[in-house]
Amino acid sequence: MENESITLDWMFRYSLINDIVKGMAFLHNSVIVSHGNLKSSNCVVDSRFVLKITDYGLASFRNDPDREDAHAYYARKLWTASELLRSECPPPSGTQKGDVYSFGIILQEVALRKGAFYLEGEPLSPKEIIDRVALGEWPYLRPAINTQSHSEELGQLMQRCWSEDVAERPDFSQIKIFLHKHNGGSGSNILDNLLSRMEQYANNLEELQLKRGETVQAEAFDSVTIYFSDIVGFTAISAESTPMQVVTLLNDLYTCFDAIIDNFDVYKVETIGDAYMVVSGLPVRNGKLHGREIARMSLALLKAVRSFKIRHRPDQQLKLRSGIHSALKIHVSEATRTVLEEFNCFQLELRGEVEMKGKGRLRTYWLLGESTPTE
Repeated sequence: MENESITLDWMFRYSLINDIVKGMAFLHNSVIVSHGNLKSSNCVVDSRFVLKITDYGLASFRNDPDREDAHAYYARKLWTASELLRSECPPPSGTQKGDVYSFGIILQEVALRKGAFYLEGEPLSPKEIIDRVALGEWPYLRPAINTQSHSEELGQLMQRCWSEDVAERPDFSQIKIFLHKHNGGSGSNILDNLLSRMEQYANNLEELQLKRGETVQAEAFDSVTIYFSDIVGFTAISAESTPMQVVTLLNDLYTCFDAIIDNFDVYKVETIGDAYMVVSGLPVRNGKLHGREIARMSLALLKAVRSFKIRHRPDQQLKLRSGIHSALKIHVSEATRTVLEEFNCFQLELRGEVEMKGKGRLRTYWLLGESTPTE
């Protein structure tokens, strides 16, 4: 947090904050009841950029070392709530309201990145800070709030968390709702946020012309063929992989796919996350050839997937779902089957009737392969 050479945008910071809130909400609703020693050094980040809370449930092992190093002794107490500092015999496992106070101190660390209990003006030693906080006299000593570095709402949350009146401090379920409301409802996981941003980016591109007041000339196409695929079990793979491993997987796969589709008369519409969408017959019309081009392309992609290697999971077979609800097969509608039959070279097998949302029961087919291609 204090390394200025590392840039942390607010998406990253809110992800870390949300992880703390989720972890503390779990502890407060468990038999552990409270942490009692929450501070930034007990918040660690794993290889997937997920923050984990440590050093809880160990109250019986804790004891204050002698005070030979007074600076270090008092520096460890910068996250301790004022009422606990005043107590002659504070509970070893702390209190839930005390944990909320500690969270407020961590919030300021994340927001300002200037260390724990940062104060503007003449600096105070940790002992001076602890003595004044423990005194509990107005004006209460609390960390600095700088709305140029963070939102006004986040500053208000800090103040509520470290309020002198413990009844005014929110619990972690309330904090979770507050953050969700004032952070645009973004997910707590960095990968989820990344995929959400990719989707928003694609949507924004579509709306850009309209927002600039430019007219969009709509064009109708009588007949096209569309290909859509995704990866079976992608959510599970993502959950068990680091963000960089997921990015590398998608980059490798779509680099492979893009090279293949260049050999066909098709147009890639978009990729969002693990979804891959291709169309033939637009924007350049090609008569009735769109069905053949998509069929051949689908077979080529399926063949490539069978030999595709996931770098961090070389023994796992990547499964591509092409069309609608099928794994490692290509699902074809009856309309597409009619188009393909004109070329007299594709092997199709009746799958049977399948319930389609909004369409009822429709007859569908498997595209199995292609015999000697005919033009």
